[in-house]
Amino acid sequence: MISQIFRAAVYDPLYNGLTFFVGVIPSHDMGLAIVALTIVVRIVIFPLSSRAIKAQMAMKKVAPEIELIKAKYKDQREEQGRAIFALYKERGVHPFSSIGLVLIQFPVLIGLYWVFYAGGFPEVDTSLLYSFVHVPTSVNMEFLGILDMSKRSVILAVLAAVTQFIYTRLSMGPRQKVLESSPVEASLSGDMAKSFDFQARYMLPALIGVIAYTIPSAAPLYWVTSNVFMILQEYASGRRFGPKD
Repeated sequence: MISQIFRAAVYDPLYNGLTFFVGVIPSHDMGLAIVALTIVVRIVIFPLSSRAIKAQMAMKKVAPEIELIKAKYKDQREEQGRAIFALYKERGVHPFSSIGLVLIQFPVLIGLYWVFYAGGFPEVDTSLLYSFVHVPTSVNMEFLGILDMSKRSVILAVLAAVTQFIYTRLSMGPRQKVLESSPVEASLSGDMAKSFDFQARYMLPALIGVIAYTIPSAAPLYWVTSNVFMILQEYASGRRFGPKD
């Protein structure tokens, strides 16, 4: 049941989208087809990602007040939670806006992985095509004549890690100081903040780079293109690397 839903909602649309773009791109370059498909996906989910960016910026603005609430109700977890959510409601902050964005991204990555892992190209399975998608005259699996989309690529793995690092740095902004209420609490809070900051800024991009090297190049190329799109979107929203953001 789940596999049938995944195939109908993710695998088949991706397969048909790639086949369509390979057919209309003059060089029939699979890599360019993946880039084009990624841009379409990002445009479709743009309202969701834009909402997520606004939520991140709003949460950053109320962060000092959140720390004050935590200090005020440090021994009253229920009161602390109610006060925080009351503040979110008052300021119109939606802390879970980015969850939907993540839920959309990963099925696409998994779908791309299976399309190429299962040998969906360069031979085209006509039984999977929608009626309006035509079989391309040829399928060029080498992106710009350099990278085979069905094989692993250290270049794309490095680019996936680097673009993820840049996007994470841009979206998280500069490191924030944690409000200190007592030496012990300040130490614990500071250690947790540093640990999360380190994992998000450095460990996550490194992990993505390692994973990207173990799978066909199609998925890492999607991830790189998606990251570049989000980086540009972050800049368009007014964010900067400097300490004033």
